[in-house]
Amino acid sequence: NTDTFGPSITDARKRLQPGDVVAVAAAKGKQDGAAKAGLPVWSLQQLPEIDGALVAMDPHTGRVLAMQGGYDFKRSQFNRATQAQRQPGSAFKPVVYAAALENGFTPSSLILDAPFVIDQGAGLGLWKPGNYSGKFYGPSTLRLGIEKSRNLMTVRLAQYIGMPQVLDYANRFGIGRGMRPILSMSLGAGEVTLLELTTAYAMLVNGGRKITPTLIDRVQDRRGRTIYRHDNRPCVECRAAWAGQLQPELPDLRQQAIEQTTAYQLVSMLEGVIQRGTGRSIAVVGKPLAGKTGTTNDSRDTWFIGFSPDLVVGVFVGFDNPRTLGNKETGSSVAAPIFRDFFAQALKGKPPIPFRIPDGIRLVRVNSRTGLAARPGDEDVILEAFRTDDAVPTGKIVLDGQDQFQDLGSAVAVGSGGLY
Repeated sequence: NTDTFGPSITDARKRLQPGDVVAVAAAKGKQDGAAKAGLPVWSLQQLPEIDGALVAMDPHTGRVLAMQGGYDFKRSQFNRATQAQRQPGSAFKPVVYAAALENGFTPSSLILDAPFVIDQGAGLGLWKPGNYSGKFYGPSTLRLGIEKSRNLMTVRLAQYIGMPQVLDYANRFGIGRGMRPILSMSLGAGEVTLLELTTAYAMLVNGGRKITPTLIDRVQDRRGRTIYRHDNRPCVECRAAWAGQLQPELPDLRQQAIEQTTAYQLVSMLEGVIQRGTGRSIAVVGKPLAGKTGTTNDSRDTWFIGFSPDLVVGVFVGFDNPRTLGNKETGSSVAAPIFRDFFAQALKGKPPIPFRIPDGIRLVRVNSRTGLAARPGDEDVILEAFRTDDAVPTGKIVLDGQDQFQDLGSAVAVGSGGLY
């Protein structure tokens, strides 16, 4: 915790001895007499025990633009961006929501946020997931569930859709390896690398197209002939002499992981994470950004994965031998500030570019809390992304966790006190 300090050092001679080798950095901020006299001023630094990684990628090509695998390569050659298999926590939730959106749900669909208990089988006891806040919020929209990172809504949604289907979507995004079809996986109990998870998020902002991350654009031999090219799309008339014909077009042969409309709905919902949810500290960047926090049990792993329209960045912070980062340390407090500072520099001086809206999407003014069509005088009104053939929900139907939908009044009255 960089905001926690030990006792003040009033006399360096009481802490340091001649011959000590210490880490220092040029002092910032207030200038004392030494600085005013033209003498260098240094502050003591501490090498962190904690480590982490960052990946920046072009979401349209998969080209890795930057990769930091740890604090200091001289100290550790382990690349935490490509080699560390860690639990993604809530950063996995967009996969569950993608499956839901392609199986009849909309961002305004209501899911019951209430206690959830399931028998895990002989000798395994009961599993009782909970929200980070320890509270329950009743019927809530899908959008609100991902903006506020509600665990109970996600589990209830995964139970209804079916974990085999959720894992099918995880495999489409390239992050389903080794995951079992059990409900805890919907909350990020599996393991992924930062590069894999960043690539998965890239498929959201690029319109749902599958990509492969690459560190090499092309390889040429000593005669200048290209013997390897990452972009191997055919371009039949690229070298033809121009004689007034139309310019050649490169075909896009990439497979779709999810539909373009689904991808945009998720982008819009993840934009809400930064505007109103767990990533709102990033909003100070002042540019269109979207993303998701991730935190695992006991704050052992913290994540923030997100993007602008043309750049996706993933951040992971944690100890190499997993242990708690501290009480109430989360993706919001640990990883998100790194993401924020990176994008503040990456987008500095660049105009704000909105996310691209594909055909098949219509934007409807709704109440952000209820998901209902906005009425005159409503506060918290947003533009919600619906498919052109989707109806705006009436708000009367709630997924209650018993593999069925209930009328809103019944769901509120009955709750979810049973065993599911």
